[in-house]
Amino acid sequence: QVQLVESGGGLVQAGGSLRLSCAASGRTFSNYAMGWFRQAPGKEREFVVAISWSGGSTLYADFVKGRFTISRDNPKNTGYLQMKSLKPEDTAVYYCALRLQFQGRSLWVLPNEYEHWGQGTQVTVSS
Repeated sequence: QVQLVESGGGLVQAGGSLRLSCAASGRTFSNYAMGWFRQAPGKEREFVVAISWSGGSTLYADFVKGRFTISRDNPKNTGYLQMKSLKPEDTAVYYCALRLQFQGRSLWVLPNEYEHWGQGTQVTVSS
């Protein structure tokens, strides 16, 4: 079983930055594609960004392009989400998720396409 633990969330002013981490254990991290999703109060969970098992391909939601950067360090079993130029509308609980992927560059954007989830980390952006 895979365990995921997100960290790095917090309160930041608009225009500020945060770096989220997703630490994986229990399975080989490099056998999984990773996605970041977020969920604001009263809203559905939405796709933010994904990265393939090797890091060779990425896919960003339009609303974060140019502001967020996903990366992964497979030897450290950790993924990252660097967030810059944060806006109040970025306020949400951010979740990392993994989907089994041994090869290829496919990426997935629907929550039900991911098999393992972390508990989430709160990001609050004040205006």
